[in-house]
Amino acid sequence: MSLVSLSGIGVDFGATTLLRDVTFTVDRGERWGIVGRNGTGKTTLFRIMTGEQQPTRGQIARMQGVRWSVLEQHRDYGDATTVWEAAAGACAELLKLERSLSEQANALAEAGDQVTDAQMDRYSHDLERFDREGGYTLAPRVDAVLHGLGFDPDAARTQALACLSGGERGRVGLARQLIAGADVLLLDEPTNHLDLDTTQWLEGYLRETDRTVLVISHDRAFLATIANHIAHVEDHTVEAYAGGYEAFVLQRAERRLTRQRRFDQQRKTIAKEEEYIRRNIAGVNSAQAKGRRARLARVARLAPPPGEAGTMSLQFKARERGGDQVVVADTVTLEIGGRTLLRNFTGVVRRGDVVGLIGPNGVGKSTLLRTLAGEHSPADGSIRLGGSVTMAYYRQDLSQVPPSQTLYEIIQERRPLWERGAIQNHLGTFDFSGDAVLRRAGTLSGGEKARVALAIMMLEGANLLVFDEPTNHLDVESIESIEDAIEGYDGTVLLVSHDRALLRSLVTKVWMLHDGKISEYAGDFAEWEVASRERAHAASVQASEDEALRRVKERQKTHKGDSARKEGQASERKLRRRIEELEAEIATREAGVAHLSAALDDPALYAPGETGARAAALGRELEEARAILDEALEAWTRATEALDAATNGARR
Repeated sequence: MSLVSLSGIGVDFGATTLLRDVTFTVDRGERWGIVGRNGTGKTTLFRIMTGEQQPTRGQIARMQGVRWSVLEQHRDYGDATTVWEAAAGACAELLKLERSLSEQANALAEAGDQVTDAQMDRYSHDLERFDREGGYTLAPRVDAVLHGLGFDPDAARTQALACLSGGERGRVGLARQLIAGADVLLLDEPTNHLDLDTTQWLEGYLRETDRTVLVISHDRAFLATIANHIAHVEDHTVEAYAGGYEAFVLQRAERRLTRQRRFDQQRKTIAKEEEYIRRNIAGVNSAQAKGRRARLARVARLAPPPGEAGTMSLQFKARERGGDQVVVADTVTLEIGGRTLLRNFTGVVRRGDVVGLIGPNGVGKSTLLRTLAGEHSPADGSIRLGGSVTMAYYRQDLSQVPPSQTLYEIIQERRPLWERGAIQNHLGTFDFSGDAVLRRAGTLSGGEKARVALAIMMLEGANLLVFDEPTNHLDVESIESIEDAIEGYDGTVLLVSHDRALLRSLVTKVWMLHDGKISEYAGDFAEWEVASRERAHAASVQASEDEALRRVKERQKTHKGDSARKEGQASERKLRRRIEELEAEIATREAGVAHLSAALDDPALYAPGETGARAAALGRELEEARAILDEALEAWTRATEALDAATNGARR
């Protein structure tokens, strides 16, 4: 069932065409990824779908009564003062109704026998509406979403919204949209302020929802997980693709190849016809030549397939080799604002490493990079660059781009001997041409500033590149340019990113910062993901077993107290014997589960080069052992409940 259908949509701004001939349909329950370069009209497409903006031409049909929820890059939280209020703000009417019901209940209690039919009717009507609109599940839903996005739901009830960082406010805005009772979610770059854990939670949430979802995103791994349709905004129009992101990449390449072949064939045919006309227009075959010229004039010319115009031509080259030990950390302790971020860390980054520094938001990754750059002093220990190591630093806040200078001045300052043409050519490789080179950096968008920062890094010739979230403001094509440039770089890289596709492609060593320490994994990011999932699974199984055995032991205490009073009855003796047999079996099964859990905790099982087959086999054995133990626990529970019933009956 179609929720929204666009037919021949076009959008003009004065003499400039942003979109033309956009035609596609979104059906109920579909999950669309909207991809394309920055500035191509993705956000405009959202505004047209919701009716916030009218197209210059074309038709749009929306299903009546559909509720839309729009997550924009710039969020407004109204009058909310706490995190919880801001997250639940989209359900303000429901919260208002809840307060009204509480006031009505108090009024009814005070009225007693004097209560009127009108009061009862209103209370009953409002109570039915509150139930129908999900009022009883609102608080649990808000708590669940806040927890999934990295907030403490209890603390959120008093946590001041005004004290949050920009990234935290972004996560509150995302929570607000997910909680809203909308039929269609329109999310604009929802993963920008999420770490790996919260991104994976959001993926699971969107996969499981029955709502229709449209997401503008540059996160390829995120799109590959959640999208079952892709809309590619390119060359002023939109091409719709059925299937996920990986299918889109293949289909796009095939479409471009087909269009290129058709374009080349038509170009050859036209050239052949034009040559015939040129040779015969004044000769004996003049009539035929004129006829062919008339026919050729009526032929609709095919446009060439969209090329790579606007893609950065990015290359990193190290001027000198540098030492083998690039970064050396010796018992480093980092503190900020009275909080310890890292304790006694010792580690080495070696030449040629691509180290992925990962961890939840706020644990100190950026502080560690600033310490390495000499901008923050460690509380204890030292972190330093090795001999002949030069560093280029991409800051997350893009503060390395001076806002008061023009782009031309920024490059000229770093290359004073370059002539004007060389400076313009360099900026041109980052899609700044013509008068754009005279713009002041302070007027640029986030994506444009990111390209300037990369243009600066490219000039530095460093043999150590340090990146702090380089993908935040860039589109997919630009991220792929960074990926290609780092793959071709012969130096060392320290990378902080939440972009899993980038991490999987590049990282050769993982540093996981958590709980004030760094855990090193000497393998690539994909191997670390497998090991992390296996360890998480083993921990989950162990926690389940611990909880089940705790319940058994609590029931054992109760049973022993009751059984001492019930000697002499044959049925009770039989039940006690059965319970004893089951307790012995449970002890045996518990030992088996503990043995398998210990095996899964062995670090050697997840060492680089291991295929994961052994870990998977142990995981299956653990699942089977747990199932058998659960059966014994259930049998024990039934037996003890039967004994309790028998003893209680005798007491009566």
